[in-house]
Amino acid sequence: MLFLQLTWESFRFAANALSSNLTRTILSLLGVTVGIFAIIAVFTLVDSLENNIKSSFSFLGTNVMRVDRFPFASGPQDYPWWKYFRRPPGTMAEYKFMQERLKSAEAVTISASATATAQAGSNAFQGMQLTGVAYTYQDVYEVALEEGRYFSEMEINSSRNLAIIGKTIANTLYPNQPIIGKEIKIKGMKYVVIGVFEEEGEGLFDLPSKDEACLIPYGAFTKMFYTGRNGIEPTIAAKGKEDDIGLVALENEMMGIMRAKRGLKPTEEDNFSLNKTEFIQNAIGSIFDVISAAGWVIGGFSILVGGFGIANIMFVSVRERTNIIGIQKSLGARNYFILFQFLFEAVFLSLIGGGTGILLVYFLSFMQLGTLELVLSFKNIMLGLGVSSIIGVVSGIIPATLAARLDPVEAIRTA
Repeated sequence: MLFLQLTWESFRFAANALSSNLTRTILSLLGVTVGIFAIIAVFTLVDSLENNIKSSFSFLGTNVMRVDRFPFASGPQDYPWWKYFRRPPGTMAEYKFMQERLKSAEAVTISASATATAQAGSNAFQGMQLTGVAYTYQDVYEVALEEGRYFSEMEINSSRNLAIIGKTIANTLYPNQPIIGKEIKIKGMKYVVIGVFEEEGEGLFDLPSKDEACLIPYGAFTKMFYTGRNGIEPTIAAKGKEDDIGLVALENEMMGIMRAKRGLKPTEEDNFSLNKTEFIQNAIGSIFDVISAAGWVIGGFSILVGGFGIANIMFVSVRERTNIIGIQKSLGARNYFILFQFLFEAVFLSLIGGGTGILLVYFLSFMQLGTLELVLSFKNIMLGLGVSSIIGVVSGIIPATLAARLDPVEAIRTA
């Protein structure tokens, strides 16, 4: 009850002090408002941009290890570039060999992709990302369907002419019509549509999207496209287990299996690369960490100015209320009550400035920036309020301490 009473009394004093000189209060809060606005605006923009870019790379999957000829990261500086081109691509035999022996993965799959044109009557969709998949594709990569179903294992094994297509393709080939069960033509061959992907929407970059993608059985794909060294190269991928931090166990086991399958001697170097799909996302995250640090620097100077402004108004407030402090202490007010009273006022001031900055960012999030959607997250709101509180405490602690240590007799005599 005492704490609540002190809080209420401090709130009343703070409200009276701030409203008594509104112009001075507003000018003092501008620094904190601008600083919090700068920091939270940068963080909101960075978070939204980072999430948009990472979602654009969702087609790579999460917690996935791929077998490729080329590494995602740059290899040794002295490694001849032509050796990468001489490496053999993955094969169906290697996929089956790995599927039988790999124990550190949730699932293993193989897929191959090419650009194709889909037709239905007089309608056509060009630039479709056609992918031939194994049955385990759904266990490694996310296959979210809005309607229809995924392939059965028998349909994959028998290379049935079935297809799962994206929303954009469906709307182009059969506008305003149900498409499940309808036929489409790919390279002159008829395919029956059994599923439609959930709509992703337009991405920030021109990267593969499920809206413009089509899945067919791997065997059906190889009937239309040659796969191998001089054709389309398949990709073998494995999804790691949740408890395999960094996919260390999966990487080691996959390396051993691939070397055994390709008959590499212990002294021979790898003729393949194992790539973690998180590498690209981590690289993107590192870039945005630098941008976030720049946001702290930019906003930090404004907050520093705002902190000095709050400290200044608190020193003036102590001087104006010295007589009242003396009366309070003569009536039995403890030092901690005076300290809490002025400290609360400083924090209250800073929170008003910070809250105003956050409100401005919230209004900013309604701006249309093309395909980029700005989202003010709860984390950034709490960050802004937390920084504001800290600035209030730091700015108000010295004036509040001076007020608490005033001699009551001398304070009452002050005119």
